[in-house]
Amino acid sequence: MPAKRIAVIGAGVSGLGAIKVCLEEGLEPTCFEGSHDIGGLWRYEENNEPGKPYSVYRSATCNTSKEMTAYSDYPFPDHFPNYLHNSKMMKYLQMYVKHFDLLKYIHFLSKVCSVRKRSDFSSTGQWDVVVDANGKQESYVFDAIMVCSGYYNDPYFPLENFPGITSFKGLYFHSWEYKSPEKFLGKKILVVGIGNSGADVASELSHVAKQVFLSTRRGAWIWNRVWDNGKPMDTVLFTRFHSFINRMLTTSIINTWAENKLNARFDHDVYGLRPEHRFLSHQATVGDELPHHIISGRLQIKPNVKEFTENAVIFDDGSQEHIDVVIFATGYSFNFHFLEESSLILDSQRSMFKFVFPPQLEKPTLAFIGIVQPMGATIPVSELQSRWATRVFKGLNKLPSTSDMMTEIKKTQDKMENKFLKSSRDARRVPFVDYMDQIASEIKVKPNLLSLFLWDPKLAFEVFFGPCTAYQYRLQGPGKWNGARRAILTQRERIIKPLRTRVLNMNHPPFCRSFWHIGICIGILFFLIFIIKV
Repeated sequence: MPAKRIAVIGAGVSGLGAIKVCLEEGLEPTCFEGSHDIGGLWRYEENNEPGKPYSVYRSATCNTSKEMTAYSDYPFPDHFPNYLHNSKMMKYLQMYVKHFDLLKYIHFLSKVCSVRKRSDFSSTGQWDVVVDANGKQESYVFDAIMVCSGYYNDPYFPLENFPGITSFKGLYFHSWEYKSPEKFLGKKILVVGIGNSGADVASELSHVAKQVFLSTRRGAWIWNRVWDNGKPMDTVLFTRFHSFINRMLTTSIINTWAENKLNARFDHDVYGLRPEHRFLSHQATVGDELPHHIISGRLQIKPNVKEFTENAVIFDDGSQEHIDVVIFATGYSFNFHFLEESSLILDSQRSMFKFVFPPQLEKPTLAFIGIVQPMGATIPVSELQSRWATRVFKGLNKLPSTSDMMTEIKKTQDKMENKFLKSSRDARRVPFVDYMDQIASEIKVKPNLLSLFLWDPKLAFEVFFGPCTAYQYRLQGPGKWNGARRAILTQRERIIKPLRTRVLNMNHPPFCRSFWHIGICIGILFFLIFIIKV
């Protein structure tokens, strides 16, 4: 029986993982990439062209650390920094493509124009795909589709919400177009929006601008990449141990702890950033430099924009500032223009089974990969989604009935509505460890802690207390990787390696070792409680 033919749309981080997983499962992938190279948004381009994939600004650095970001069977080189500049991220993706020989499966400068069910879809599940390749349209038939095009292709630019903007004589544009700060030297700049892009752009411009104003409608809780003892934040917080503790605590307790922790770094109220919502109710913003620029006066936090005049902005509190440039960091909209019944698909993005499969299709041969917004790195999540999707395509895993999927979707929606603000940013938000475990359980690759504790306690301890890295999902089951154990046990070495550029001959004092031993004992106690509960 010939291998099933799979169309992979997009050669960014999710698309590359999908190609590799297809090959792993004996499928035949064909990837269509609209640009001239791999990498998606991580490939820096001097100019973003309308209709082309978004690419990062020149200084962009990953918000998740390398060990938490890596593909499950391909760790980053140990000398790579923990938080990667976009050029380092691109280097890693190029290494990944070369190592697994993926390039020959990618069609560059090939924009997918149309994806439609075939007339016999109800029996075959096949799709007709039309691609524009260098101005020439080509038609294909595929057994399944993996949409890996991401959600940074269609800038959300709601100018109608900003009275007077059309009469503003200065420069205004979406952050999608921002690349570097040099041409803004000495300008007075307003950045609208306090998501990750808004915070980054405002911080960078503060180095060269005469003054930067950052307007926010609701405020934000501000994360920092460097956590206690200088460790990468996600390696400390995204562990099975923390996930276990979180399930034992109330939402109120977790919110209070997190808000006190972030306020200990700087008081969000004093700095004008404190939002009305609690910490868990809305995606926090990564902004390491933000408080430094605020305290030095180079950046001022302002309320929502009321209106623009020819050369100034008036805010909701009545204050007014003369400005030269406005940058709208207002996010992105979904746009799957190539799909038939696009409005249905777009609506179902908020009602997909585990955020991957539209439940209303007669055959489960369409999967959305990497469209969720995990509270953590994208690559491990999207790779697990691909591993699940390919096994569904092959018939090795079955989805529940449509009614059962709809019931679960409704339950998930209700839970999210009660927990999060009504926001497109939170509509696809998932907890990092718990969501990965959900998908891993579907394909039986979730680590068995009881078995590990009995047969490999050293590994079990690191799996439970250490960073929940993607290697854990290669320890057993389909796609098992023999290097997974070593990758897990050496992950802390790879975290430390790029930091120790000046090695000191110094031992920890005795009291530090004592506290470490006490911590280990407490940890073992929690681990045993967890094993018993499992």
